[in-house]
Amino acid sequence: MWTVGAAEAGARLDHFLTERQVLGTRSQVRRLIAAGRVRVGDRAVKPGTTLRAGDEIVADPLPLPEIRAVAAPIDLDVLFEDASLLAINKPPGLVVHPAPGHWQGTLVSALLHRWQAVPTDLDPDRLGIVHRLDKDTSGILLIARTSAALANLGDQFRRREIKKDYLALVWGAPRPSRGVIDRPIGRHPVERKKMAVRARGRVATTRYEVLEQSGRVALVRANPETGRTHQIRVHLASIGHPVVSDLLYARGHPGQSDLIPRQALHAEAIDFRHPTSGERMRLAAPLPTDFAAALAALRGTSLTSQMPSHSVPPDSTTRRRSGSTSRPSRRRSPA
Repeated sequence: MWTVGAAEAGARLDHFLTERQVLGTRSQVRRLIAAGRVRVGDRAVKPGTTLRAGDEIVADPLPLPEIRAVAAPIDLDVLFEDASLLAINKPPGLVVHPAPGHWQGTLVSALLHRWQAVPTDLDPDRLGIVHRLDKDTSGILLIARTSAALANLGDQFRRREIKKDYLALVWGAPRPSRGVIDRPIGRHPVERKKMAVRARGRVATTRYEVLEQSGRVALVRANPETGRTHQIRVHLASIGHPVVSDLLYARGHPGQSDLIPRQALHAEAIDFRHPTSGERMRLAAPLPTDFAAALAALRGTSLTSQMPSHSVPPDSTTRRRSGSTSRPSRRRSPA
């Protein structure tokens, strides 16, 4: 139970509860309210209910859903782990969230096996997965180990305080070599598995920089400022430079490339505040073998660098020790 103080009078109920960081993310808090599990005195409440000084708030957690995901001994490449947070380098091909028709063999299955006992305050079908990567996108992924950490990281994402770097191989070389793609994204009007630039879509912004290029392919670093589904893939395709081997958004481009068997997109690094200590952290994920091999093949066919200080070193598959990037550091090469 919480009592609203004078300084908190006028706040929205959902904002107040989210800031307590014990009931999960704002969307989880809103679901709790919608289910009638939150009371403010004897008043009927909605997420936007305005609080008054002296209000007493009682929240009853939702019963835990039935666990449908099954633990599986799937190896995880752990970059950092402590009592609040786990960061992994997700391999391509690993599905993050279980869903109908795909309950097994996901990241959640790997986490259930790793942790043995499910934290009682986390949804056992999602655990503390803060954000997601597409199945065939590799790279760094944050997982909260408590509901408080989940709420904190979710708030950082909403406030756009978390910075993410991606590497992509794309068809052609975007011009100018640095720029901002600011185009709204929504569901594709015909193909429901796809997203598209839509006039009435949600605001979406991606910054990009060409690091190296050859005649047909360029290495690009992309920094999404928003977190829309397929955002980088849609934005790069919208300017005529789709990600190599992207089966959804690079149709019609030469052979889907023999360079790499999946979309050439890798979540290179993430910059955020630790959800408990508040320390600023930057964690980086080494390139997987297939991306590194594709890059090496391109370099063997006259790939040139426009910005040598940012180029990816040839030995991009060197693994880091767990936690070795937990301290703030200067911007590093993608390896």
